[in-house]
Amino acid sequence: MAVKPIPREGDVRIPSGCAISAVMDKSGKRHDGSDILKSIALMHDRGNGLGGGFAAYGIYPEYKELYAFHIMYETHESRIQTEAYIDKYFMIEKQERIPTESVASIKNPPDIWRYFAAPHPMRLNMSGLDESEYTMRHVVHINSCIDGAFVASSGKNMGAFKGVGYPEDIGEFYRITDYSGWAWTAHGRFPTNTPGWWGGAHPFTLLNWSVVHNGEISSYDANRRYVEQFGYLCDLQTDTEVITYLFDLLSRRHGLSQEMAAHIMTAASWEEIDKMSPEDAEFETALRITYASALVNGPFSVILGSEEGLLALNDRLKLRALMVGEKGSMVYMASEQAAIEVVCPDAQNVRSIEGGVPFVVQLDEVAQRKMNESAENIAKETPLAHETGVLPPRRREATHA
Repeated sequence: MAVKPIPREGDVRIPSGCAISAVMDKSGKRHDGSDILKSIALMHDRGNGLGGGFAAYGIYPEYKELYAFHIMYETHESRIQTEAYIDKYFMIEKQERIPTESVASIKNPPDIWRYFAAPHPMRLNMSGLDESEYTMRHVVHINSCIDGAFVASSGKNMGAFKGVGYPEDIGEFYRITDYSGWAWTAHGRFPTNTPGWWGGAHPFTLLNWSVVHNGEISSYDANRRYVEQFGYLCDLQTDTEVITYLFDLLSRRHGLSQEMAAHIMTAASWEEIDKMSPEDAEFETALRITYASALVNGPFSVILGSEEGLLALNDRLKLRALMVGEKGSMVYMASEQAAIEVVCPDAQNVRSIEGGVPFVVQLDEVAQRKMNESAENIAKETPLAHETGVLPPRRREATHA
């Protein structure tokens, strides 16, 4: 009887799991979803069909001052209940089903609607909250307290389009080539600790934040307990959710820059701190002590989207691949170099993003504005009493495109 040969290197491919990709025009010029769809589709083998999705910025210019809620419903009753809740706390300018296309591989999709709305002025004033905090709390309430309803995205002039399926099929289902945006991110999922379901697909969003993530966060429990102290509810039990909340907490609520928030998540080890100058060691020690529970451990690569642009981040040991390339005002990111070159064969300065160092791509107008601002972290809004604290002032470097 013939003995079955033992597989050799190269005979079997086991993907490292998940694919992420991004395309951005720093000039603010809008492009349709064709390139991001082509880029993520090339990495088909890194997923397993249990999750795919896209986030796009600049797609709703006619409603850019309103929050765009993308909401998934499992039942008619959940839609009735959610719409009654939104009507109570927001003023809706327009609501409609999100246009979709029938795709054979997409099974049993939820009923997906979008709402363009502004906080109810009187209720906002009575709440004592700023507009962002007010909206965030109501999004958390819908996701946690209304069965069968899930807010897929809740930012201004942006939206998330995600579900169960390969990303190229999800893109066709949502007809993303019909939209034009200045930044796109995409994700092909290979679920590890959670099942594939429509709400759990990436990108995970909150307000204008969107996160696509490849990897696994071993510090999830510590990070989850930390953000839940500030009112976030991690009902999805996914590490991507907690990364999004960390950025929101550190940047929006604590007033730190996105670069500083990323630095806190990948803070220097104690061994590295011991080798620093006294000034640097004092600063890094303060970060490690103040934000000990915000340190993110495990293999990961992340692309964060916001109204400012994109931020890419690898774990300190760089256990997950993440490449970047540029051409003119265009910046491309992907888990594989081939996913950049398939949409831009002559991309320049193609390189791997350094571990633990945030790679920042900002809109030209944002970069110009920030050049004229103070380098110190200044709270954008008045923090709550228990959120205040003091750190030694220090400018931290980040890689910029």
